[in-house]
Amino acid sequence: MQPDAAVLAAALGSALGRAIDPMPAAEVRGGCINRCWRWETAAGPVFVKQAAAGDLGMLEAERQGLAELGEAGAVRVPAPLAVGSCAEGSFLALEWIDLGTGTSAAGERLGLQLAALHRHRADCYGLDRDNTIGSTPQPNGWSNDWTVFFRERRLGFQLDLAESNGYGGRLQERGRRLLELIDVFFATYRPGPSLLHGDLWGGNWGVDASGAPVIYDPAVYYGDREADIAMTRLFGGFGSRFYSAYVAAWPLDQAAGTRRDLYNLYHVLNHLNLFGGSYRAQAETMVDRLLAAAGH
Repeated sequence: MQPDAAVLAAALGSALGRAIDPMPAAEVRGGCINRCWRWETAAGPVFVKQAAAGDLGMLEAERQGLAELGEAGAVRVPAPLAVGSCAEGSFLALEWIDLGTGTSAAGERLGLQLAALHRHRADCYGLDRDNTIGSTPQPNGWSNDWTVFFRERRLGFQLDLAESNGYGGRLQERGRRLLELIDVFFATYRPGPSLLHGDLWGGNWGVDASGAPVIYDPAVYYGDREADIAMTRLFGGFGSRFYSAYVAAWPLDQAAGTRRDLYNLYHVLNHLNLFGGSYRAQAETMVDRLLAAAGH
């Protein structure tokens, strides 16, 4: 079912400052959170995300994250064009990019570009506003201590949310123990605050018409670059040439593999909170492996 096209078109046209067709050209398949549209305008098509009126802050944060990534100039992202709300809800209009599936050569190029993106640094960890990971709130706020930030605003936050969603018992008991031991994983490792995509799985990148990599749907913040690399391994979609290129441009710490589960546990807990199902068992298995690695 299409939105009230006249209402949304009027709001989009006003926000974009250009003439726009009265109805979207097509609904675009994508994630399960927002409805997405291709909308023709006098200056060419735009990509439109439509969400509930109460989700305007989520779309504003996405716009800021895309702008932050774009300003780094390392990897192409869809340029944010406008954000606003109307009676049909909130919307985010982005540059339209005809996307194709990434190739191994594009993956190699993405590895080099991601290393360049991660070289954009901040003085602290976090971001100056909260955003979302999927539809889950992602608390940021600046912190001088990465271990504290990750324990409290990533794993601890997701564990609290899981408890409120009814996932107690062993997950909470073992998960809380892991939070107490998290310093073990950073005994000799002090990561700098790199600019992160934040949600870099295989479904959030593609290539443009020239074959250049494009990344999108971010959950941006400044943190350990290993967190981005870890997530690329969680759901697949990145080949060996991607990793070889990244490491050639900027080698990883020798213990990065040990921390991979730690960083990916955040995303598995988020999937548990969003979708339930088998993610509970996966989260518990990861917690057990991490406790064993910490000597418990």
